[in-house]
Amino acid sequence: MNDAGFSPVSADPVSRARALGPAILAGADKIEQTQTIPEPLWSQVVDARMPRMLLPKSVGGDQVEPWIYLRAIEEISRYDGSLGWNLFVANSAALIAPFIPLASAQTIWSDPRAAIAWGPPNQHKAVAVPGGYRVTGEWHFASGCRQATWMGAHAQVVEPDGSLRLNRFGRPTVRTLLYPAEHATHIEDWNTLGMRGTASEGYTLDNLFVPEAFSGTREDPTLRRDTGPLYAFTMQGLYAVGVAGVAFGISRAMLDALKLLAPEKAPRGLVRMADSPVVQAEFAKREANLGSARYFLIETLRDIYDRAPEVDVVSTDDRVALRLACVHATHTAIEIADWVYKAAGTSAIFKGTPFERRFRDMHTLSQQIQSRDAHFEAVGKVLFNGDPEGTFL
Repeated sequence: MNDAGFSPVSADPVSRARALGPAILAGADKIEQTQTIPEPLWSQVVDARMPRMLLPKSVGGDQVEPWIYLRAIEEISRYDGSLGWNLFVANSAALIAPFIPLASAQTIWSDPRAAIAWGPPNQHKAVAVPGGYRVTGEWHFASGCRQATWMGAHAQVVEPDGSLRLNRFGRPTVRTLLYPAEHATHIEDWNTLGMRGTASEGYTLDNLFVPEAFSGTREDPTLRRDTGPLYAFTMQGLYAVGVAGVAFGISRAMLDALKLLAPEKAPRGLVRMADSPVVQAEFAKREANLGSARYFLIETLRDIYDRAPEVDVVSTDDRVALRLACVHATHTAIEIADWVYKAAGTSAIFKGTPFERRFRDMHTLSQQIQSRDAHFEAVGKVLFNGDPEGTFL
């Protein structure tokens, strides 16, 4: 047993996440205030192998089934949404490991504290030079960058003749360039409503040379080194699973907090909240909604995993099904958080309550691209008309 109360070797990821709960709760205020994960909490998280759930076993990862990963991220996020967010991002970034040389992946993840952070692709380009690439630019939304040991930059590649490098599908390729975190210059610009502890700030690079061996692209499934159903899921699909896990955790925590408040709260001139038939019925509906959304997503993940190919990527139909289950899960969790906040009345509006920071965190999450309503439109379009435009490639 270690200080968090579990054996990392024998306990499953969800149990390990649950055992971290008291330590996360104790550090939640500091996470919010300092915008970093304090010690000794981060060391406990590392010891529990939380950043290694999606990392291949070939480089010291746990390579867990995606529904186990979902539940572990949910469990962490019950105690702090920012930590849950950073862990899902670190695990999502670990999905680059099957697409870079084994020796390079071993170099990065031989450090037990290894974690990668990066921002999404933008207009910046990497220039191909002998032995690798040179890259200059500015990226943003690098969640977890203050804990990262390595960072990355996604960029299209400019060949020596000035042309853009194309992938085998005939489109400009996006290459991920990895480098030790100290090479990035951070921009402290994460002054947000919620999810403040993620420190999802910007960073710049100035003519940085990145060796070819520390780069890769996830666009072509035939390039991945590690086989198996987990890595047949697209990175975008598993990214959406992580967002749903964080949303589940926040909404679960808010429901639990309301259940504790209800026996004590008696609004002026009204019966106790716990005795109100309206509140009782609405609370029960939200419990059913959360459970149904979780079950729908877990069963979708299980079904896809059971028929996922060893080498190729999952089918378009499966990617559509996963996108629908993830966006439905996230929207359900957001609706639950809104209802709980309203039901709690003035008990929810003060700093330090079990509701206020979680409400802010949820409504920061709700603005992220994985939460947008347009995903329902995209899914519906494919369900009616197929995928002629490659929406889910």
